[in-house]
Amino acid sequence: MTIQRTEPSVTAGERTMLEGWLDYHRETLAIKCEGLDDARLRTASVPPSELSLLGLVRHMAEVERIWFRKVLVDDDQGPIYFSEEDPDGEFHLTEADTWEEARGTWQEEIAIARRNAEGFALDDVGKAVHRRAGEAPSLRWIYTHMIEEYARHNGHADLIRERIDGTIGY
Repeated sequence: MTIQRTEPSVTAGERTMLEGWLDYHRETLAIKCEGLDDARLRTASVPPSELSLLGLVRHMAEVERIWFRKVLVDDDQGPIYFSEEDPDGEFHLTEADTWEEARGTWQEEIAIARRNAEGFALDDVGKAVHRRAGEAPSLRWIYTHMIEEYARHNGHADLIRERIDGTIGY
């Protein structure tokens, strides 16, 4: 399967552009994982770091859930992979953790994120308070933050993928 990635129009309206860049970065992370088996996807970047491509996908599933469920619509389903006892649980992988499960969970959270965002204008604020800011962020802020989050982690994914098999590119 070859993942297609579409760069947003340079003349799109604001919402279309924000959603386009977010999808672009979602697709970029998927491309970085493409063609690797579970063992390679679990390969840590550089010891002692546990950062891996599979861990990044699991992390982004959590991030999608937090911002588009918990904060935007106040639907706190709880974490998927982490806990109070293991706040970085999405990065703590075992042999039982698979691409199939992580990808499916991530894609499900993306689909829910899209559905939840449909009911909001860019200036509408979420229904839950941001724990650090002390106020509910707008959908525009959430989109901007998500683009930043994916872009940062896609940089990590670039380096991890190059270390695994030499594949480079953006």
